[in-house]
Amino acid sequence: MGGVYAFRESRNLLSLKPLDIVTALYLAGQELATALELSLSETKASVDRGVAAGILGPGVQPKAKPSVIRGALLEFLTHGARYAYFVSPGRVGRGLPTGRSAPPLSDLDQPGSDPPLVWADPDGEVRGQVIEPLYRTVPAIARKDPAMYELLALVDGVRCGATRERGLAVAELERRRLHDPN
Repeated sequence: MGGVYAFRESRNLLSLKPLDIVTALYLAGQELATALELSLSETKASVDRGVAAGILGPGVQPKAKPSVIRGALLEFLTHGARYAYFVSPGRVGRGLPTGRSAPPLSDLDQPGSDPPLVWADPDGEVRGQVIEPLYRTVPAIARKDPAMYELLALVDGVRCGATRERGLAVAELERRRLHDPN
């Protein structure tokens, strides 16, 4: 059957899902692990879709970790994420800051008069406009992993930010080497 990372050809692969972006971001920074709080089948399906979409490359060996095609991932995040995974701030609630309201964007830009953007989280300490995270486990991942939190917040800066915020988010993603190093 192969490992979690073994890619199998399938005509039934669906389009790229938000979870696949979370998986690719995680692989870009570190090893894929239970930190994503996913089942093995969810992880395998996400990796398969990432490979089929061209943001991940299959591992060379049968059980090898897939590689992130950083240029393709950054290109998709820059030009496609806000359309494919659009989000509109909704109700006011308690949660974990994201997008322009979370580091590093909150450190790079002047705070505006708009309420903070948050992912709904009962343990959150900030009241703001709630936006839907890329995937249901994103707030839990963000609480455990500061580096992933920043990457996910940057993606939300692209997804729902104004032009200036999107530009800052993309520049920061590039700075974090989500582009091809060549």
